[in-house]
Amino acid sequence: MPARAATLARAAALRTRFEAAGAQAVETPILQPADTLLDLYGEDIRARAYVTSDALRGEQMLRPDFTVPVVQMHMLHGAAPARYTYCGEVFRRQEEDEDRASEYIQVGFELFDGSDPAAADAEVFALIAATLDDLPLRAATGDIGILMAAVQGLDTTDRRKVALMRHLWHPRRFRGLLDRFAGRTPPPASREALLGAQSPLAGHAPIIGKRTLGEVSARIDALRADTATPAISEREMGALETLLTVRETMPYALQRLRDVAVDLPQIIPALDRLAARIVALAERGIDTDNLDFEASYGRTSMEYYDGFVFGFYAEARADLPPVATGGRYDALTRRLGNGAEIPAVGGVLRPDLMLLIEERAP
Repeated sequence: MPARAATLARAAALRTRFEAAGAQAVETPILQPADTLLDLYGEDIRARAYVTSDALRGEQMLRPDFTVPVVQMHMLHGAAPARYTYCGEVFRRQEEDEDRASEYIQVGFELFDGSDPAAADAEVFALIAATLDDLPLRAATGDIGILMAAVQGLDTTDRRKVALMRHLWHPRRFRGLLDRFAGRTPPPASREALLGAQSPLAGHAPIIGKRTLGEVSARIDALRADTATPAISEREMGALETLLTVRETMPYALQRLRDVAVDLPQIIPALDRLAARIVALAERGIDTDNLDFEASYGRTSMEYYDGFVFGFYAEARADLPPVATGGRYDALTRRLGNGAEIPAVGGVLRPDLMLLIEERAP
């Protein structure tokens, strides 16, 4: 990897560039309160966070990301429009891949502005794309909001929709639930005893564990009700499956998704936002006719993203993580806003990876 001094110099240059684009430079503490912030990250980040205990402050974690603490800082002072930039270390355990760094420098740009979300998406993407313009990278884009809208509008129970939303960022689990709710696979065998004719609570077995008898009984009733729920229709399943496989350049992806909307009309507002984003990106000089869009993209990234998502990859170095990533996280401002909220979008870069790719470029 490049020397730390070179990485820090590149990080400082990137932050200066973002300041020139109107961003205010901010810093956040390296130690963050684990009890409030860990729930805001996805399961992957929670599992990889370095957590420690402080006698006065309780559980703390080494900062795994800047976006959440920056949102928290911004929302303490209301929901006014703002632009921020930052650079510093983030920390993530790499137990399954010893070649990946567990500590690295991250530089970011965050934009809080609800006046024109499509223009804000385009501003962030175009700024980061211009910063990476000299590198041989492939850009990928997606929109988590389209799949979220599809799930939330399914003709099924709220309980099932909540379960699908909880596993949206875990494609294998999501698919397993979807197949079960469509009646394509049976319920887990472990439920057979619970759902039999005789109540599993009949008899005089001792109550073991922290759940009360009432809580256990309510859970059994919920499982019985779920088993009696009609299956998701094959029409909706077919449309969802088509949606998940869409991978085209932006304009063609929008066309295919408009066809899907015939059977999933709940996604039409999200598609209108995609159409507006395409126009805004083109106005920023982005060649959207050759910009990839993947409907499933972003499903293994930060779980606070809820709209536009993007990443930049070195195709010649498939072993490397993305050089830059970003996306929209409107709901995160709502969760941290104490009653206030503001649409927000941002992106982060890895200056060490930028230098590495430059060093090895032909």
